[in-house]
Amino acid sequence: MRYLVATDGSPEGDDAVTYAATQALAFGATLEIVHVVTPGTRVVEGEAVLEGAADAAESGRRTLEQARAVAERAAEDGATALAVETELLQGRPAHAIADYAGDVDADAIFVGHRGLSSEREKVVGSVAKGVVDEADRPVTVVR
Repeated sequence: MRYLVATDGSPEGDDAVTYAATQALAFGATLEIVHVVTPGTRVVEGEAVLEGAADAAESGRRTLEQARAVAERAAEDGATALAVETELLQGRPAHAIADYAGDVDADAIFVGHRGLSSEREKVVGSVAKGVVDEADRPVTVVR
């Protein structure tokens, strides 16, 4: 079994990683943690900041390292070790996550939800909603 969890490094993303790690441990699944970088931007404390591609990739790698540590802490009390893999993706987040889940034949996808206001969500949408709309496998949205 393979569970995929997407994170943006936010507290909500960490909550999704924690939940996905406990589920993967309970069901003997490999946990694949992904982060999507969009060329030219990164998120710093909830705000988009322009940057170069190398900076975005480095920021993405740090996000994945942080998420791996979160998953390992969540699985510390397990009787067996949690298998964790990471992957840095590029593109539109919802599309990249859904496509990658298909590429690795993930059994389920876990994503966090930031709880945007309904007005803002109408304008910018939600990655979680986009993944639910685009994925062809079960998606759990962690709040």
